[in-house]
Amino acid sequence: MFRDGWLDFGVGDVAERARRLEARGYDALWAPEAGHDPLLTLTAVAAATETALLGTGIVVAFGRSPMTTAVMANDLQLLSRGRLLLGLGSQIKPHIEKRYSMPWSHPAARMREYVLALRAIWESWEHGTPLRFRGEFYRHTLMTPFFSPGPNPFGSPRVYLAAVGERMTEVAGEVADGLLLHPFTTERYVREVTLPALERGLAKSGRDRSSIEIAYSGMVVTGANDEARARVRDEVRAQLAFYASTPAYRGVLALHERDDVYEKLNELSRAGKWELMPSLIDDDLIKIFSVDAPVDQIAPTVRKRFGGLVDRFSTYATPSLTSEIQWEAVKTL
Repeated sequence: MFRDGWLDFGVGDVAERARRLEARGYDALWAPEAGHDPLLTLTAVAAATETALLGTGIVVAFGRSPMTTAVMANDLQLLSRGRLLLGLGSQIKPHIEKRYSMPWSHPAARMREYVLALRAIWESWEHGTPLRFRGEFYRHTLMTPFFSPGPNPFGSPRVYLAAVGERMTEVAGEVADGLLLHPFTTERYVREVTLPALERGLAKSGRDRSSIEIAYSGMVVTGANDEARARVRDEVRAQLAFYASTPAYRGVLALHERDDVYEKLNELSRAGKWELMPSLIDDDLIKIFSVDAPVDQIAPTVRKRFGGLVDRFSTYATPSLTSEIQWEAVKTL
């Protein structure tokens, strides 16, 4: 199982931090889209690192044209000498329409077409063939030599898709190189819902499980002592409360017969009573949705619960979970 880490553009020198994380032994470094552009973050990181893969976790696909994403990803693939993992996600309807002022419809079908559009654009640059992509949501039919960067000596980036629901997971299996599991998932949900959906998608493209990587940024509750661990647990409780109030993630709770939690949390979120929400996440839910153990037991517990299910693991970025503790937790994976 590969050990992955996360980068925060807003904390100090991101390039220097990336250099330290690579030297420490992380196999891949991921940058989120949360206040900063992940592709820009990784551009700063590419020159400071040599071996670690560089992933976007995620680029909000529907906030960008496929052409915009194709250009930026191709440039970063070149700068990093072939180390880019282009993680794409749909976000949710309110953000796409109200924050990005972009259209929203049929997210799974749109994402499938988005990835196919990217591949068509990269193919036209690689071979100089006419660009003739005509889909239901995207049309790319013009590419002149002046605007083509030509073949990339490191090939096209690998594309990962973030998915929770079955339809988006099927799309990942059909057209992507990797699947990004949402932190708000469980071992049972991965086994009973995610993997079967992924297999259905893989079957559509004539591939098998070995053709795709699964990356998981899991909630981890640990610390140097009981007090520190309790502080992290409270932060995880608050984060779970936020995710559990979101309609898109309701199915995970439903599988565990805890749909009532969603109903109450969603009502509180609509009323803006955020401070009341964490109290609805009991310790049983924390055990289901996180790896809660002493530092030296995190790696064995992750292997026991997710070994054979996921290929890459990283600890979810919880404020009190220091970089030192994170590495101690995952270094023996």
